[in-house]
Amino acid sequence: MTGTPLLDIDGLSLSFRTRTGTVKALEAVTLSLAKGETLGVVGESGSGKSVLSFAVMGISDPAATVTAGRVLFEGQDLLTASSKDLNALRGAEMAMIFQNPRVALNPIRPVGRQIEDVLLRHAGLTRAEARERAVEMLRRVRIPDPQRRANAYPFEMSGGMCQRVMIALALACSPKLLIADEPTTGLDVTTQAAIMDLVDDLAKETQMATILITHDLGLAAQHCDRIAVMHAGHVVEVAPTAELFAAPRHPYTARLIATTPRPGVTLDALEPIPGMLPDLRGTLPPCRYAARCGRREPVCDGGALAAHLAAPAHSVLCARPL
Repeated sequence: MTGTPLLDIDGLSLSFRTRTGTVKALEAVTLSLAKGETLGVVGESGSGKSVLSFAVMGISDPAATVTAGRVLFEGQDLLTASSKDLNALRGAEMAMIFQNPRVALNPIRPVGRQIEDVLLRHAGLTRAEARERAVEMLRRVRIPDPQRRANAYPFEMSGGMCQRVMIALALACSPKLLIADEPTTGLDVTTQAAIMDLVDDLAKETQMATILITHDLGLAAQHCDRIAVMHAGHVVEVAPTAELFAAPRHPYTARLIATTPRPGVTLDALEPIPGMLPDLRGTLPPCRYAARCGRREPVCDGGALAAHLAAPAHSVLCARPL
């Protein structure tokens, strides 16, 4: 990536207070994102992908505490920004597609009015213009009869329909940064393709940057310029998409790719990742993947790990990369 990044996450560490101890959910996460770029963030459930996105948006759980780092959006540190400044950015400059639309949408407000609310707040439209734009956004995400559906409540719509409303809501103001957390959950294959094409087109038209959080490595491979692999709160590898799939350097990345169905590979040939994610409470080893790794050596336990370049634009957090 060249030039000044739109989003620059620098050494972000975040913990949660719980009754059974402090959960070190993110540790020294460093990522950057340029205008118009799509960055995929992949990893198992519990790796910290959604926690990272909530921290960027400033909507972390009250039990969360940022213990180190900065999150710069166009040079402004979002971690120290006032609530007023964050509210002005969210919905207009930054938007997020949440993984669970039924929780994210207001259950007692028609879906069209929810899109209108964002447009009235941030786009300076009249009520009539906002209504027209809301219906158009519902049409663009392939909701049938959008004029009528705009008056429906979330409980009157299927999960897939609610997901499309969530996407329309996020894209309504053409944000500079879109965080899409499993955006195609509950959608059929045809609609998945249409939605991702819509996001891609908007990115090209407006130079919108996108963080695509997904378990679907095939989806990431098709739509992302670069991919960041997370494991247990660490970013273990970042590389251009084609390079990552052709030559993964972190053992976890290689295992993750090996578990993914792909042409020419039977289901019997897919290999599960051994072990489980570590308990993120208490003292953790320098490499949080060490207990699951077949390449573990004493050097892996020797001290704090530092990401290094395995190739230009290809960083890896591993003492013994492949």
